[in-house]
Amino acid sequence: MRELLLGFYNSPPLWKNQQFGLQQFEFPDLEVSMVDSIDLPTNLRLGHQMEVVFKHLVTSTSTYEVLLSNVLIEAGKIRIGELDFILKNLRTKQHIHVELAYKFYIINPEISEPIYRLMGPNKRDMFYTKLDKLKEKQLPLLHHESLLPYWETHNINPLEIGQQCCFKAQLFEPFREQTSIRPLNAECISGKWIRFDDFNAKEFSTADYYIPKKLEWVIAPHPKVPWMTHFETLMEVNLRMVKENAAMLWVNRGTGEIEKLFVVWW
Repeated sequence: MRELLLGFYNSPPLWKNQQFGLQQFEFPDLEVSMVDSIDLPTNLRLGHQMEVVFKHLVTSTSTYEVLLSNVLIEAGKIRIGELDFILKNLRTKQHIHVELAYKFYIINPEISEPIYRLMGPNKRDMFYTKLDKLKEKQLPLLHHESLLPYWETHNINPLEIGQQCCFKAQLFEPFREQTSIRPLNAECISGKWIRFDDFNAKEFSTADYYIPKKLEWVIAPHPKVPWMTHFETLMEVNLRMVKENAAMLWVNRGTGEIEKLFVVWW
């Protein structure tokens, strides 16, 4: 699914260089159109599918080798966590521990501090809690004693492993508003969000809509989909609202540009 590879690769990082004490992983230049396509397992959650995509793209570069991925960390029979990736930079010979995240956040204008303004469209996922988890739990797992056999097998000194995050995101502003999210990356702003009652307004009635599948959330909108009228879309979105599931829409107003819009239930 080449569109997905392109969508992931072209998704901007949520911050550039180093922020919050975390170094952002930078993909080397890659001609994604020349990369072999990939068949993703359909039984995986989106986050795990993104791990498959990341591994495929990194392996397709001449810069990195994936030494380890999805390394389970256990104490006895208790699972503590896992490491996403251990990469080797083939040019510098440096080893890097990379934790991957691909998130969709709406921007809550009622909160002033940018890192607290980002929340999942269903209000079940907050950026600041993910940030704390990365810093306090996931990255420190690199030094868990159960990993010693891996380091011995690969002749790696864990104290010399660098740590980075590949944290990509799509952000959605409130409809009719523009927001400042510094020091986060404004290039991540991908569309708008609106409440269901507001979506049932006349100004939306003349556009056509498509409700993408979860995996399609990642890709750039395109016109070759089965479009629905506003009325048909309202019926479909209402079913999601009852289940307290936000809906992403592609909005085609006939201007040549297709927009992304989250409709939230709360």
